[in-house]
Amino acid sequence: MLRALKRPLPAALLVVAAAAAAGGLLANRADASGDRTDVLLRSFGRALAIVEDNYAGKAEPKDLVEDAVQGMLRTLDPHSNYLDKTAFDEMKDEQRGKFYGLGIQINKPGAALTVIAPIDGTPASRAGLQAGDLIEKIDGEETMNLSVQDCVRRLKGEKGTKVTITIRRPGDDAPFDVTLVRDEIPTYSIPLAQMIRPGVGFIRISNFTSTTATELDADLRKLREQGMTKLLLDLRRNPGGLLEQAVQVAERFVPAGMMVVYTRGRVPGSNQDYFAAKDVDRVTEPLVVLVDHASASASEIVSGAIQDHDRGLVVGETTFGKGLVQRVIPLRGGGAVALTTAQYFTPSGRLIQRDYSDLEDYFFDAEDGEGEGAPPETDRSGAEIHRTDSGRPVYGGGGITPDYVVRAERATSYVSRLIRENLLFDFSVRWSQAHPDLQPDFRVDPLMLEELKRYLEERGVPMGQAFESDLPVIEMRVRAQIHRVRWGPEAENRVFAESDPQIQKALTLFDEAARLARAGEEGRTGHGEATRASIAF
Repeated sequence: MLRALKRPLPAALLVVAAAAAAGGLLANRADASGDRTDVLLRSFGRALAIVEDNYAGKAEPKDLVEDAVQGMLRTLDPHSNYLDKTAFDEMKDEQRGKFYGLGIQINKPGAALTVIAPIDGTPASRAGLQAGDLIEKIDGEETMNLSVQDCVRRLKGEKGTKVTITIRRPGDDAPFDVTLVRDEIPTYSIPLAQMIRPGVGFIRISNFTSTTATELDADLRKLREQGMTKLLLDLRRNPGGLLEQAVQVAERFVPAGMMVVYTRGRVPGSNQDYFAAKDVDRVTEPLVVLVDHASASASEIVSGAIQDHDRGLVVGETTFGKGLVQRVIPLRGGGAVALTTAQYFTPSGRLIQRDYSDLEDYFFDAEDGEGEGAPPETDRSGAEIHRTDSGRPVYGGGGITPDYVVRAERATSYVSRLIRENLLFDFSVRWSQAHPDLQPDFRVDPLMLEELKRYLEERGVPMGQAFESDLPVIEMRVRAQIHRVRWGPEAENRVFAESDPQIQKALTLFDEAARLARAGEEGRTGHGEATRASIAF
């Protein structure tokens, strides 16, 4: 096949051929009545050769082929994707739950690369880096024109290697250099596990990596030692991760032997059923799960299994609806193809994946208007109806519809600017440094408010009606940011929770969640009619 070309194929095209061959094997080989793959590959190779020989500008064969592979995959579905070597390595680091670097959370709201927080026990923490520090240079290179991703790649590296960063600290006259030795940095998938109020534990899972279930077990033990009798599980803004970890997390909540999720596809081996193992330490406390429109994939597996088995109540907004299963196939060049091979279904038979015929709507549209307390029927007209263990209706067709739909408060454009440009964070760092005797019960008093106004005016932010209208939100965010800088993320989360409508609703539902769990158990044993009648939504 390849010898028929008039010139040798570049090495990158051989990767395409290998990927096509793998795809043929996965698909049990293409239909012989269709266009022959060898003819199409020869046409592609000829087109590539013409571009290389005749294009007016400089054309790199590697870039052309990688873009062609990416374009091919994007015609299939929104989640089949080509990963170059850098992206594939980063994905493996994230899934392993560790990488080698400095241990700092960074952001780049404007030109300045800002330290959000050092991670305890890491090189950055031991060197005394602080929230609000500006990283002006990395090994002598200005960060002003680098993206956050470019900065991260320069800060990461092999264990034991050194990197010198130039820091400008608010309040100091001149920048200074800090040389750090890279070390192993754990990437925790559970950033918060705390008692949010007496008896109520709060666990936020940010993604699903190889360590998630182990982290969850440790955090559950810690919270039980602190008196937890109810659990609020936060899966908001969780984009997913490893399937096996989603199953292991879900089986901490659903009964032993019950289905967690199943997959169905066209290729051999894609039809799989996943059941909850028996030998795990189960959560028996009343449970409420928080989700939003950014909760996807593994998050939907967990929340869907909990809902289908009536193990807890789901509160928030309809989830994203990402139910396509990708198999990641490494390529010889160091990259990989992430190819969709199956679909996810919840235990009751609901398809998680939503329609993606319009990719603009799929990625960018906000979910349909849903008001607090709106019953699922009003949000899923025409959708397939499935039944939970207790007989409650749940709805298919994409995403997980909460039992209680509660909209999150969206930031106004004015507040969004303050957040985007890191202005409230920068002010909080400065105020915290200038007031070392600040106590956790402080409030935004007139003196602080005047200082904040002056600070914003100096940075070109208008003090008009928008500021006055958003003042309650601005004050809350300043309090939360100061709590984070001074007392850590748990203190910040408690401040945010005070005005979070989804958390506040969830805190009222634990008695109902306990009744629902009993109804689910009785439904599974065939004795649930009386209890089922007492569960109303």
